[in-house]
Amino acid sequence: MNLQRTVYLNGEYLIESQARISIFDRGTLFGDAVYDVVPVLADRFINFDNHYSRLTRSLDLLSIPCPISSGDLLTSIRELVLRNSLSEGVIYIQVSRGIADRDFLAEKDLSPTVFMFTQQKSLLQHPKLPGGIKLKTVPDIRWARRDIKSCNLLGQILSKSTARDAGADEALMIESGGTITECGSSSFFIYRDQRIITRPLGTDILPGVTRHALMKLKNTHQISIEERSFTLDEVLAAEEAFLSGASSLVLPVVTVDNVPIGNGRPGPISTTMRENYIQFALDSGIPARS
Repeated sequence: MNLQRTVYLNGEYLIESQARISIFDRGTLFGDAVYDVVPVLADRFINFDNHYSRLTRSLDLLSIPCPISSGDLLTSIRELVLRNSLSEGVIYIQVSRGIADRDFLAEKDLSPTVFMFTQQKSLLQHPKLPGGIKLKTVPDIRWARRDIKSCNLLGQILSKSTARDAGADEALMIESGGTITECGSSSFFIYRDQRIITRPLGTDILPGVTRHALMKLKNTHQISIEERSFTLDEVLAAEEAFLSGASSLVLPVVTVDNVPIGNGRPGPISTTMRENYIQFALDSGIPARS
């Protein structure tokens, strides 16, 4: 980690060691905050408009006023890219309800806290390529409004820790009824019976921005995608599986609970979906430098 990154905090650009957030910020006291992550690939912001829309949707659902316009956010993250010489990676954006003495009921006129920072990451040459991702199933213990991208991430932390301890790369979460929801920080898909299957949107999963792009790509690449609930048995019987996310793009899944998916190697469908998505991202991305 570069300890001299420039970060953004409430309209100021600061060396990260100089950035300070109050201990009375409700994001710190209650996790009363939301976040989003914008990928940077080949000096382009990927899916910027949809990431901003999801950020504002999460804020609206928590009745936190959005403190930054789309245009101002774009200007700010461009400045962060410039100051940090970032060409590939992600920009993390967090908005909390603001600062107040500790009380579950927040005052109505708080000023939201906004901060952002960059992270260099290898997106095109992901460290888990070309071998693929190993998943470990865990109970989905998260709160009921998983469609809000809140900073309450203890469920994901515990799930990912369980997966790591089992020698896996990521968690695959299963709700109490036995159906798959999603991965610890990514959307999940299986391929069987000549179609891709993924869980439909609702309050029980996050509306993944990369997932949204993949759903649109089906129209241009004649790939059939079905949105329905499915079980672990269907996952283990699938020909292929893959996940998607802002920093993972699209990654093939090769095992679940040490059971090979298909032949236990990245298959043609997941490979094609990754290639199609990367081409879409490069073609549609907004220049990260003005």
